[in-house]
Amino acid sequence: MICPNIAIIVAIAQNFAIGKNNDLLFHLPNDLKRFKKITSGHAVIMGKKTLFSLPNGPLPNRRNIVITDVAGETFEGCETVYSISEAVEAVRNEEEAFVIGGGMIYLQFYPIAGKLYLTMAHRNFEADTFFPEINFEEWTVVSREDLFDEKNNFNYSNIDLVRG
Repeated sequence: MICPNIAIIVAIAQNFAIGKNNDLLFHLPNDLKRFKKITSGHAVIMGKKTLFSLPNGPLPNRRNIVITDVAGETFEGCETVYSISEAVEAVRNEEEAFVIGGGMIYLQFYPIAGKLYLTMAHRNFEADTFFPEINFEEWTVVSREDLFDEKNNFNYSNIDLVRG
């Protein structure tokens, strides 16, 4: 069952790496601005490790939904759900809801997400967390912008895709 209103937003490396030691692999100032612009005013769905990795706690101007498998666990400033299906149900009336990590959450949402907002670094990184391998034949590119980050000295692309 594809959920057209469920979107994944993620920064990945060529080797599908997304994180190491519960942190991002790279910091692209323009990517952080893009993330804020796209997700502001919408629901964001995350695992608790992702919540704990946010420097200032729940993201402002967004409905923060945290998935945990610990019964009764709650997080200040967030809604708590206890399964992927409960998260999908919680956002069923949202125009668009964004899955923002981490690795296990991406893995579980990837088969049902209707949209992908990718920032792809055109290099490999050493990592301990990876995004599921993307079969690009299942996706249609809606927009693509190829960029260079001088601070990090690598090329990257912003690619927006829809399933189908």
